[in-house]
Amino acid sequence: MPTPRETILAALHARLLALPARALRGDVLPERVPAEGLLILRDGQPGEPDVTLSPLAYHYQHRAEIEAVVQGADRDAAFDTLIASIGAALATGRTLGGLCDWVEAEAPRPVDLPVEGAASLKAAVIPVVLHYTTADPLA
Repeated sequence: MPTPRETILAALHARLLALPARALRGDVLPERVPAEGLLILRDGQPGEPDVTLSPLAYHYQHRAEIEAVVQGADRDAAFDTLIASIGAALATGRTLGGLCDWVEAEAPRPVDLPVEGAASLKAAVIPVVLHYTTADPLA
């Protein structure tokens, strides 16, 4: 049986899979970026939990990351569309179907990356904070 952390990350990945861009989880950047864009979900860090006693509970603000990448001549508009679609996907259910308390993304910091012999990439890492509670830090 998967842990709550894995269940939440899988649900976030499933939400990204519904977008037009190709969505991967934990993979390396492929040689080619699809025309519709590419998203790579990184598991990130759960950080130090707040702990409550009686009953024992660990309250996490887990920081996952979504790498968003587009390529092509109109990459600024494509990037904007991709980022907006991520925001809309998260807004449709901030609890990922009741799996966590709240999900929120932070603003991206885009960068243009030159590629020798090809169109430049526009990319950003989007931190996504997952608020959830578990009974055990390893569960």
